[in-house]
Amino acid sequence: MAEPAPPPSTAAPAAPAAATATPPPPKAPRPQNQALRMLGIPNLPNKLPSRNWMIFWTVSASITAAIIYDRREKRRNIAKWRHAVEHLAAEPITDKLGLEQPRKLTIYLSAPPGDGLRVAQDHYTEYVKPVLAASGLDWEFVQGRREGDVRAVVADRVRKVRRGWENKEEQDPDREPTKDELIDIYRQQRGIKDYDGVRGDVVIGRHTWKEYLRGLHEGWLGPLVAPAEPAPLPPTPAPAAAEGSASTEEKPADEKKEEEAPKPKRPPQPKPYNTTSDYPSETLHPLTPQELTPAVPIREPHILGFLNTPTRMVRFFNRRSLADDIGREVAAVCLSTHREFQQQTNPDAPSADSVQYEQAKELEWEEKDWPKKVWKEDEADADKEVTEKIHTKPVVMDPRIAHRMRRFALTPEDEDRVSKIKVPEEEVEGWIKGSLRQAYRWGYDKAFNKKKLVPLEDKDVE
Repeated sequence: MAEPAPPPSTAAPAAPAAATATPPPPKAPRPQNQALRMLGIPNLPNKLPSRNWMIFWTVSASITAAIIYDRREKRRNIAKWRHAVEHLAAEPITDKLGLEQPRKLTIYLSAPPGDGLRVAQDHYTEYVKPVLAASGLDWEFVQGRREGDVRAVVADRVRKVRRGWENKEEQDPDREPTKDELIDIYRQQRGIKDYDGVRGDVVIGRHTWKEYLRGLHEGWLGPLVAPAEPAPLPPTPAPAAAEGSASTEEKPADEKKEEEAPKPKRPPQPKPYNTTSDYPSETLHPLTPQELTPAVPIREPHILGFLNTPTRMVRFFNRRSLADDIGREVAAVCLSTHREFQQQTNPDAPSADSVQYEQAKELEWEEKDWPKKVWKEDEADADKEVTEKIHTKPVVMDPRIAHRMRRFALTPEDEDRVSKIKVPEEEVEGWIKGSLRQAYRWGYDKAFNKKKLVPLEDKDVE
């Protein structure tokens, strides 16, 4: 017997699960900090940024922290050396009448090879000037825009001293006295005495140091009168022009102006009175002092070029070390502590180079940073205003001058005293930290240090 067929189901077919399922209710918003909400700051996310954002913020924060740390430590080192010499500004003047001149230093700086003078001026303002200003000393500038300007000034000052010894100062009644001569005459008439003591020369950069040494040798060993220049060759006579030709006609005024030689922008640089090969044959004046004015070379690291960017970055993040080294040298100048320059003997070298002077090795590493074009002696590209190339030539020292030179240097006692100086944090902190500190102190004073108001007595005030 066949089974009966099941009756058809009357129920409706089931709808798809996606159509019948109800969406989950939205998550309740995370409660927001009321203070942040009033400031308009949204809720901060509960997860870390992405990998790329983490890399960006890590690198940015590291570079920022390195710059802030280096700047703060640079200010700390400068402040340390300022405190080391600031007691000099409080010392009274020995002359009660005030007729004695104070100690005056001479700052020599010139444009570094391949760049302008502004770079050297900024370097001096950032590292040298703060220590000098704290000491209360006076100083003057000798600035050179071209190679050889410092050499000419140093040599001329030495020759002026020698002329005073030999009474060979030219006295031209028609010549107007210079500004320095008028000042000297004024001081002599009023009995103002010149400073009798150690002055000091501060030479910034290897290139300026080489010009300074060359100027000392030229001034002390060279003649007092400039050597005679060879007579110029007579001009070749122009061929006679035919009568009635156009050459005899007068030229317009505009063409005459073009033919005139252009006027130099600066006064011509004096030519050197001697050369390095003349040192052994020249005599030293018998009145030359046994100790010349002490000097000190100051570091000026300066490198150009796109390929040298890594080196520049390393120096940029380590300016605190440069500030400490320069502050030490400048403090020695202010404290007037000096020593002799050292010399070494090399028995394996030729007789001419057997003695190596410390003056020739000072800041020698800076020459590696000079542009390559400085070392190329191309007559076509050479500066016509420069009378002698000094930067690219080796330093030649004469034993008579080398043994008389002195170098500023700190004594062990001064080094120990400076190492104990503690710079307050308020002198080196930045604007943000200083502002927060001031706001905290203002709030603390308002909350806890209330001034007690004392009522006035009921009396008439006259």
